[in-house]
Amino acid sequence: MVTSGEGRLRGGEDNAQFRLTVVDQALRLFAEQGYEATTVDEIAEAAGISRRTFFRQFRSKEDVIFADHESQLAQAAEFLAAAQGDPWDTVCDAVVQVFERFTQWRAIAERRYQVVRRVPALREREIVTVFRYERLFTDFLRERLPEVPDLARVQYTAAVTATHNYLLRRMVRGESDAGAADLRVELAAIPRGAGHRPASDELVVAVFPRDTPPRQVAELVARKLSSL
Repeated sequence: MVTSGEGRLRGGEDNAQFRLTVVDQALRLFAEQGYEATTVDEIAEAAGISRRTFFRQFRSKEDVIFADHESQLAQAAEFLAAAQGDPWDTVCDAVVQVFERFTQWRAIAERRYQVVRRVPALREREIVTVFRYERLFTDFLRERLPEVPDLARVQYTAAVTATHNYLLRRMVRGESDAGAADLRVELAAIPRGAGHRPASDELVVAVFPRDTPPRQVAELVARKLSSL
């Protein structure tokens, strides 16, 4: 017998949306009953699928908690691969898109936060998941900006990911209503690596007597600019 969830999947429902539905039901049960007390059979029943279908989509209860991250990572990787603009800006755009999707799935993000904070093993899995985002963005910068020191790339991706996570956690805890525009402002303030020189409207004007030797002019200008 085909359950309602399986029927929708076979009928052409987007697989990512299908998985998101299962994640939502699993997190609801985990929040209500506790992670250890909830069985796979209960999750499958709540999602309207069979136990067999559950294990075709997820390897374990732990996997289902973070399954929407798999979709997020895949969409971010696709966006980065197609991007043509400034690589630093592209990383920021990808991070903002991740944030926007989480705000659309706010109930899921809130439930996961409540569940994960109670189970040490899940907190460790969350740390690994965060690192996967950082690695994705760092590898992209390595490919697009090979001349930039690797430490600068790693520092940048760690900073943008941490900024995203900080605002997201404040949102799911009900401490902030910050949106994508707020995230963009914070990301723009993060220093970028060597080789990137943001556009500036500042002009430096130097005035010297007409008979000043060119070598002396160059030395004085260099000395003054280095002290700005």
